[in-house]
Amino acid sequence: QVQLVESGGGSVQAGGSLRLSCAASGDIYARKCMAWFRQVPGKEREGVAAIDSGDLSSSLVNSVKDRFTISQDNAKNTMYLQMNSLKPEDTAMYCCALRLSRCSAGGGYNHLGQGTQVTVSS
Repeated sequence: QVQLVESGGGSVQAGGSLRLSCAASGDIYARKCMAWFRQVPGKEREGVAAIDSGDLSSSLVNSVKDRFTISQDNAKNTMYLQMNSLKPEDTAMYCCALRLSRCSAGGGYNHLGQGTQVTVSS
């Protein structure tokens, strides 16, 4: 059983910063790919960033590349998303996800967290 718990969401003004955390627990000793998704009611879920626990290679969606940073502390089994220069359009529920394979393998994620709300006001 794998559990994912997000934290760090909140309300900020445009231009502010937040740092999201996703703590993983359970049977997660294999190489894994962890990712952040965000969703706004009425819109499709969007993949924001992903990181591979083996080589720490990462990817970010173009709309956040120059503002967000994804990182991982393997010793703590925790993934982070540092979000700077936040915009109102970043407002969403941010959820972390995990699959027990390398990111380059592709495919869906079979473990999802409950999410943490990020609200950015103008």
